[in-house]
Amino acid sequence: MTAPVTTPSPPPAAAPRGLAGRDSQRSLLHRFLARPEVGALVGAIAVYAFFWAVAPSFRPAGSLSLVLYQASTLGLMALPVGLLMIGGEFDLSAGVAVTTSSLAASMFSYQLTTNVWVGVSLALVLSLAIGLFNGVMLVKTKLPSFLVTLGTFLMLQGLNIAITKLITGNVATNDISDMAGFKTAHAVFAADIHIGGVAVKVTVFWWLGFVALGSWMLLRTKFGNWVFAVGGQKDSARAVGVPVARTKIILFMLVGLGAWFVGMHNLFQFNSIQSGTGIGNELLYIVAAVIGGCLLTGGFGSVVGPAIGAFIFGMVSQGIVFAGWDANWFQFFLGLMLLGAMLLNTWVQRQAARR
Repeated sequence: MTAPVTTPSPPPAAAPRGLAGRDSQRSLLHRFLARPEVGALVGAIAVYAFFWAVAPSFRPAGSLSLVLYQASTLGLMALPVGLLMIGGEFDLSAGVAVTTSSLAASMFSYQLTTNVWVGVSLALVLSLAIGLFNGVMLVKTKLPSFLVTLGTFLMLQGLNIAITKLITGNVATNDISDMAGFKTAHAVFAADIHIGGVAVKVTVFWWLGFVALGSWMLLRTKFGNWVFAVGGQKDSARAVGVPVARTKIILFMLVGLGAWFVGMHNLFQFNSIQSGTGIGNELLYIVAAVIGGCLLTGGFGSVVGPAIGAFIFGMVSQGIVFAGWDANWFQFFLGLMLLGAMLLNTWVQRQAARR
């Protein structure tokens, strides 16, 4: 009996040399363009090139330092606001909450005649409590975050003015620059750091550090997965065990934490606070997050994107000054540039979706 003869199957045909590489490159390009922050990055490059060309005083390193400072004060709040938007919610009280925090720190310190760090600590508790209030109201009442935080916005606006006038007899707080602990608090929240002869605000380094920390949290931790889940498919997320209510409350408290930090910078930068400031800034935080690729519908976005959006805002606001344009046109040019950046962002995202 002879063994059956088997014909060896031919080896699989090798792919044309170079085709696999092109597919791989196309895949990498597609994945890059699909990132939420890519449109904002292209917009930032376009805005920088524009002002670099039309405004020579925009080019020195000292001017870039001013742009980064402007961007950092906005970006420190745009970061938690962007995370909250990825989680599917808004916070319209974020701008006024910054002023509430700085007013509280100043008045606690001055009226108690104590170390300013006591006021700073009590302001942190108050800011987290405001975020907790917004989050609990949202999950308990089921009202839209737009309505909940609009109510908080109006209440804080009234409290800021009424309590400040009641305690100080004025619309501004007293100067606390001669109080104990002021120098150390100023060093933490509002110092200048000199690099190569250029003064850079410490808020820039805090901002970059928080962006790195936030990106790690969003992309590498379980909580980051929860944020995307509750913003994209809330009911499905709850069905698989994601703590939806707890996640949303934490996100609102992160906004409170951001408001405290920016509020402390404002206090120790200017030594006293006007009670009517901060109104309208909440829209700038949301605009920066939208420019950075965070969807208004939730479930999509990044931490780097709002940072780039804040950088675009910083370039526009300072670039108009460096270009020497009529200040009466400031708001027009600001809106035009921001709208252009958002349109460019949308175009890049659509091109990525077609590939």
